[in-house]
Amino acid sequence: MSFSRNLIYYKTDAEVELMRHSATLVSATLAEVAKILKPGITTLFIDKLCNEFVRDHKAVPSFYNYQGTYPFNICASVNDVVVHGFPNQVALKEGDVISIDLGVILNGWHGDHAYTFVLGDVTPDILNLVRITKESLYKGIEKAIVNNRIGDIAFAIQEHTEKKNGYGVVRELVGHGLGKNLHEDPQVPNYGSRGTGPKMKENLTLAIEPMINLGTKEVYTDTDGWTVRTKDGKPSVHFEHNVCVKKNKAQILSNYSLIETAEKANPYLNSSYY
Repeated sequence: MSFSRNLIYYKTDAEVELMRHSATLVSATLAEVAKILKPGITTLFIDKLCNEFVRDHKAVPSFYNYQGTYPFNICASVNDVVVHGFPNQVALKEGDVISIDLGVILNGWHGDHAYTFVLGDVTPDILNLVRITKESLYKGIEKAIVNNRIGDIAFAIQEHTEKKNGYGVVRELVGHGLGKNLHEDPQVPNYGSRGTGPKMKENLTLAIEPMINLGTKEVYTDTDGWTVRTKDGKPSVHFEHNVCVKKNKAQILSNYSLIETAEKANPYLNSSYY
């Protein structure tokens, strides 16, 4: 998804609190997904579930009709799909790796994050990819503090995934600022050098989102103009948090604990990677 070009906008504490409500609604919605995921379900069913849950909570999905072209409420990316997968009527099956990315607008503010689920038994190399990608998200978040630079986040993610573990870090897709707009400056790559990029100030709000491939970093876009796949057909994993830059420790606005509780309680989901 492309960016609306804006100056970097630092939020007030009150605005950050509103964004926390938006982000928490995304987390709660993804927790509802975690409760019902199982073989035989379709991503189109998940799309409908998310739309209804978000609207029942007096919000609207951010992705629907984005730029006048995206036709669904969520991005449902299965196996070799990196991001922006179209929900469809294909039944999910044992061994699938599914990333659900969702955005909402609540009280004028966006929440936007993603979580990858493992359906049943998969090979150890896939479980390790999921674990390392999720770990890299938190390593990036550790660097989202005042006077650090965006490149510090990028370097931390790349070092943990690519340099230490040999995975492919997607270059064409990046994290971003978040606020009144779904995509704001600055862009937040998952690769780069320490000490580079914009310097972060307090109450900058970001969507940090490593997109990491089991194999090559190379990707391509399907003919639908949205679905991004790995060139080698190997799985990709995507985790995303909404974060507010603070002086000593970043404030995570989204709440994975809601999702993880539901994930661990669902016998069809494999949470053995953590």
